[in-house]
Amino acid sequence: MITLLGINHRTLATTELDRLVAFYTEVLGAREAFARAATAEAPRIAVLDVGGADHLMIVETEDAAPDGLDPLGNAGWGLRVGSHEQLCTVRARILDAGRPVGRIETLPTQWTMTAYDPDGRAVDIRAHR
Repeated sequence: MITLLGINHRTLATTELDRLVAFYTEVLGAREAFARAATAEAPRIAVLDVGGADHLMIVETEDAAPDGLDPLGNAGWGLRVGSHEQLCTVRARILDAGRPVGRIETLPTQWTMTAYDPDGRAVDIRAHR
């Protein structure tokens, strides 16, 4: 029997790899796990460890259209932090970085907020209750 363990990775495209890597590492606390320079056959990439064996792969491209909100008005993907206190700290860091972020909302099993990375891509950040 096969058992799914979670999301292995999510891939984002960007025209400015360094800027996006800095947002996810310096503001949100991800750790760069791997980076590859561009070659004639492949674009430049960075793979970020976002915790729990989950990764965010960022690929530098000439054109990067930001993902929009899903039909429920959420980002359609998200990152998880350990507590409500950490969520509040991350929200303050995002605001200090001059990035837009929504208010923290209370859901039945978690707290959530939607932030926007430097490419304008929405990302939900949540803490389980």
